[in-house]
Amino acid sequence: MNSLPKYVVSNTLTEGSWHPTTVLRGDPIQTVGALRTRPGRELQVHGSARLGRTLLAAGLVDTLRLVVAPTVTGSGRRFLDHPGGPVGLRLVGHEVTANGLLLLEYEPPAPPGGGVRGRRGFI
Repeated sequence: MNSLPKYVVSNTLTEGSWHPTTVLRGDPIQTVGALRTRPGRELQVHGSARLGRTLLAAGLVDTLRLVVAPTVTGSGRRFLDHPGGPVGLRLVGHEVTANGLLLLEYEPPAPPGGGVRGRRGFI
């Protein structure tokens, strides 16, 4: 992962500290959407539930991968708040690790307007 290109979506940062990092400024839907059209490997979102929700709502997510750890925190933010009605996700893969982690892979519904999903974006 150290040698792979990294993209940070931010309107406050001017550079990233983990080489090679490119800062994507402006509207995340437009900047990530443009990035998805380029050839290359898959794009992943790590550590930003807000960005993940934004991209999911915009139809820019092809696969949603969740890791469920056997830990109860008692409180916290909702990961997938959705402003509209319920959104069905289709389970396309699952695995349980020896340590008890549950690895889930979902496919969101087709993007608004009946567009076709790509192969490049997932959370």
